[in-house]
Amino acid sequence: MQRYNILWADDEIDLLKPHILFLNDKGYDITPVNSGADAIEKFESNYYDIVFLDENMPGMSGLETLALIKANKPNTPVVMITKSEEEYIMEEAIGSKIADYLIKPLNPNQILLSVKKILDNKRLVTEKINLTYQQDFRNLSMAFNDDIGHSEWVDIYKKLIYWELEIDNTENKSMAEVLENQKDDANSNFTKFVADNYEDWLNDPAAPKPLLSHQIMKKRVFPKLQAGQPLFFIVIDNLRYDQWKVLEPVVLDYFNVDTEELYYSILPTTTGYSRNAIFSGMLPLEMAKFHPDLWVGEDQDDGKNKHEAEFLARQISKLRLDIRHSYNKVIHANQGRQLLDNFNNLMNNDLNVIVYNFVDMLSHARTDMQMIRELVHDESAYRSITNSWFLHSPLLETMKKISEKGARMIISTDHGTIRVKRPFKIVGDKNTNTNLRYKQGKNLGYDGKNIFVVKRPEDFHLPKVNVSTSYVFAMGDNFFAYPNNYNYYVNYYRDTFQHGGVSMEEMIIPIISLTSKNG
Repeated sequence: MQRYNILWADDEIDLLKPHILFLNDKGYDITPVNSGADAIEKFESNYYDIVFLDENMPGMSGLETLALIKANKPNTPVVMITKSEEEYIMEEAIGSKIADYLIKPLNPNQILLSVKKILDNKRLVTEKINLTYQQDFRNLSMAFNDDIGHSEWVDIYKKLIYWELEIDNTENKSMAEVLENQKDDANSNFTKFVADNYEDWLNDPAAPKPLLSHQIMKKRVFPKLQAGQPLFFIVIDNLRYDQWKVLEPVVLDYFNVDTEELYYSILPTTTGYSRNAIFSGMLPLEMAKFHPDLWVGEDQDDGKNKHEAEFLARQISKLRLDIRHSYNKVIHANQGRQLLDNFNNLMNNDLNVIVYNFVDMLSHARTDMQMIRELVHDESAYRSITNSWFLHSPLLETMKKISEKGARMIISTDHGTIRVKRPFKIVGDKNTNTNLRYKQGKNLGYDGKNIFVVKRPEDFHLPKVNVSTSYVFAMGDNFFAYPNNYNYYVNYYRDTFQHGGVSMEEMIIPIISLTSKNG
């Protein structure tokens, strides 16, 4: 067992000998001193895992000693000990980033708890998380091997993400590989579930079905509109549920969560289909049929998301909503700052839609840029860089302004992404689309079972360029690769984050309703 070194400064240190012996027996080596000056002298010439400081020492006070310790080695944890319960002393100590605050008379177990909390916290948390996950492993596996519905799949995905985030915080992440394998097994069953039920979700009124992309505005956004109370609907492209859970603590400094819900993205899980479905309130086939001037098909070179504002305006008109609204798309940081400069004008609207494209750009940048590939090498790094961007983004500043004004906010996304690992050979002609997770075209050639084939696109409310058009969706963590330059292609795209296919990460995505803490 590792022994830790503790420096303890107190002008009555001799009276604390029973506590020192108690800690010695528990595996801690104590260096006792009776003044702040002696503490500084010892601290400068020796290494200590933790420092105990009496606040009320003659000569150099505990707070003065604390300041010198933090100036020298700011990461050394310090526990302030005092007889005083005066608030200003507590605030001074906390402001100096102490690790804990204890009030005399001291109890030996109280001291031991503080030490363990500081020095053994990571190990104890790791042991508890690993043990609890091992106990839950069997329950989860049994659950997703049962014949379950869309809401049960949401529960399973939420639980898997919970464990992924918990294990990510453990000391050596020893259970990470086990969890990753369990997620793969769950995804294998989930993709079969979607393949068996997706068509019924779209066509059978009696079939149990989840909330889908084209229903979001009508069922979750428009009902929140209230006269004189602006509503901000923020769509962060590619935002997975695990990424939201990492951003959530920051958002909760300014908002209260009214509801957190997971809904299902339509197929293909791409911006051109799922996000247009959100703003039009229609499935892709209906968009192409009723709005041919706005719909951009696979056979056209134009950007597929240039008409979201028009789709939104037409949906509002169709539903006969008498509201003032704005649509704002932020792709670059300067656009985010321009939006901030215009914020007061947005408060005159009933509804403000803001689309942020950063996470989408991050996933594509990881494919295109070697530096990003190195930085975002796994799920944990993907979450971390998303959180780092958010903390320094105009989006967070926008959210702070929304909160300051007491307005309401809904955060959502259009689809998620999955880190692809397994190549799947497919052959298509020059008109076949380039997405790695789904293919649309005629005479697609493939051999294998781990794909979702749609031979009659109209049954899935998908448009087709010609009579023989079909769609093929990658399932789980597969990605499509052409036989030409196969090895280069596979090495280039393996372990990148992609979307368009069928997986829990791409399809089960968050929508969160929030109210300002200033409201």
